[in-house]
Amino acid sequence: MRNLVSFMIAIISVLSLTATAAPLEYKLQAEQVAEDTWVLVGKLEDFSNKNGGNIVNTGFIVTDEGVVVIDTGPSLKYGRAMRKVIATVTDKPIRYVFNTHHHPDHFLGNQAFSDLPILSLPKTKVQLAQHGDAFAENMYRMIGDWMRSTEVKLPTETVEPGVLALGGHELQLMAYSGHTGSDLVIFDKKTGVLFSSDIVFYQRALTTPHTPGLKVWLEEIREMKAFNFKLMVPGHGPVVKGMEALEQMEGYLAWLDETLSAAAESGMSMTEVIRIPIKEEYRTVALSQREFERTVAHIYARYEEAVF
Repeated sequence: MRNLVSFMIAIISVLSLTATAAPLEYKLQAEQVAEDTWVLVGKLEDFSNKNGGNIVNTGFIVTDEGVVVIDTGPSLKYGRAMRKVIATVTDKPIRYVFNTHHHPDHFLGNQAFSDLPILSLPKTKVQLAQHGDAFAENMYRMIGDWMRSTEVKLPTETVEPGVLALGGHELQLMAYSGHTGSDLVIFDKKTGVLFSSDIVFYQRALTTPHTPGLKVWLEEIREMKAFNFKLMVPGHGPVVKGMEALEQMEGYLAWLDETLSAAAESGMSMTEVIRIPIKEEYRTVALSQREFERTVAHIYARYEEAVF
């Protein structure tokens, strides 16, 4: 009996070591959502060692003259996996890589594209230079070995709002600010696909650590509702036709702004505010409670200052 127990312990130890040594793999899949257009949809989760930071939507457009990549993911490993996926779709060369903003899940895969032009808005490049290393260090803490060998690679070029024509596609580049103060939104005029970046979260609660203000963000969402797109790729959440994602964003931002304003005017403390129930229609949105608490920590002081 003792020998059998010892044998079972040895087997369990070997299996544990094998599981520990198993290679980390993103297993990315590209979904074709429109002509020439693919999206790699991330999970509706927060960063964790389990998901390797794969909570972001990245994408690429295959034009007659080459590929345009939109965001590079949370790590060098993700960026390399993304390049492999692109190679399974087309043998055309990658021409441009865009970083839509400076949050880590959108740019830390840049190293895998270091042989190519990497473009961003001017302010985004400044933000990356200022905060990129701190973001990377935090990601190492949150997702561990998925970040192995990842270093900050800054954009090599900056772009201004306008139209980039490539291989039969005209990409309208637009500068927004509601999420981080510098948010690139890309509209493909040929297909009608709008890559809204993190200006739009859908079925996943928005994040606010660098917003210039909810009123700014809300106004941009309302402007975007007038845009004639056929399909929207949000920064987080499922690809969507129609106005559902924008309506969800508009309603939530308005509720959030009104709630924080009323709380500040009534003199509520931060600990009291985080106990305010989420409006019922947003309770099923992924991470709604957690991100509401974070938002209170991020920006409630501004509402208090406006009152006092």
